[in-house]
This record gives sequence, C-alpha cells and structure tokens, in this order.
Amino acid sequence: MNLLEKEDWIKDRAVRFEQASADEIIAEAIETFPNLTFACSFGAEDVVLVDILQKISPSTDIFYLDTDFHFQETYDTRDRLQQHYGKEFLRVSPVLTPVEQAEQYGEALWSTNPNQCCGIRKVEPLTRILSQYDAWITGIRRDQAPTRANAKKVEYDQKFGLVKFNPLADWTNDDVWQYIRAHDVIYNPLHDRNYPSIGCSYCTREVLPGEDPRAGRWSGNEKTECGLHK
Repeated sequence: MNLLEKEDWIKDRAVRFEQASADEIIAEAIETFPNLTFACSFGAEDVVLVDILQKISPSTDIFYLDTDFHFQETYDTRDRLQQHYGKEFLRVSPVLTPVEQAEQYGEALWSTNPNQCCGIRKVEPLTRILSQYDAWITGIRRDQAPTRANAKKVEYDQKFGLVKFNPLADWTNDDVWQYIRAHDVIYNPLHDRNYPSIGCSYCTREVLPGEDPRAGRWSGNEKTECGLHK
C-alpha cells in the first residue's frame, strides 16, 4: 500500500471507525498492517489495550520506552502483566544512560530542560523503534487533554511516517475503568493513589482534588506533552 492508498484508506476508516468498537478497530488494524506494534506505558488505557490485544492477536509486538526513571510500581506492573499473559514486552532504551546524560547535559535535566530530557529518553527511542513498523497503536483518548481533543481513531502520523491507531479515542475515563473492573485487568497501583496519568518519577506527582487529571505531569512547567504525540 503506497502513501496515497494509505491516505484514502485512512480517510474511509476514520469515518467508519467512529461507530466501531476498540476490538473491531484493532482486528482490522492487524489484518491490514500485520507489521504493527503497540506502544505501552502501563497506564490504565494501555493495560486495557494489552488485554484486548492478547485476546485478538497475542503475537503482536508490544514495546515500552524504558526511560530509566519510571516508578518502581510501573516496573512491577510490567512484570505482573508479562507473567499473567506469558508475553515478553520489548524494552526500548535511550542511547544515553542516566550517568552519561548527566555528564553531557548536567544533573537533573528533567528540571532544567524537560523537553530535552523527553527528547533524549522518549522521542529518540520511539523514533528508532517505530522505524521498524508500518503502523502503531496508542492509548490516546480525546478527553485526556486539549492537545488530544481532535485525535481520530486512525490517522497518518506525519511525525513518525506511519499509520497510527487510537482505538480508545472516544472512551471516557469511566469507560476505561469499567473495562478494567469487568475483565479484572492488572493495573498500576499508583492509580489508586491519585496518579491518573503516570510518567517518569521525577516529573509526575499526585493530583489534588479539583485539579485537571494531567496536572501531575510536569507540574510547574508549561509543558503538557512529552513529544510522542503531536
């Protein structure tokens, strides 16, 4: 499928997928783009997608970006999911170790230049791994942030040059948790401690009553996205 054919396919499916379930979208995504992967952060949306994927296509690659700065609870969630599903998730690491990053850019780069830190520890590794695939699946939801409000269930990812599926785009937070409870899905225990959105330990705090669900990410900065999604 060349780029023009992909664009036509995406336009058609973007309309049709609005009425389709996440299961249906994922099944067609895998059928159309066998060389597809899922980027998992082990947040609530992503563990739902892990569960759906294991039921539809357990051989599909699942990877995670190991920034070296995740909460221990996040690593523990990864281990529990791998054991439960008998599935090894692909670990994608930055080129620089934390020590090498500190030597080159100074200590605590996440506080002095969080965009550069995300670029080194997230964006570059993601660019590298996605270059091996034709399409990817994400856990983006429209109501997560204003920057995601216009996300389609399928779109062409100009930044990384491949097709991007967002099967949960129209799900609410309640939808996510109803699925987790109904299917007894393993999830990160930090969600029970007022961490609705979980990133690196240095840049994530608990959300206080009345705050926006993503207020705990890069608190005190204007930054709202890590650069993985436009």
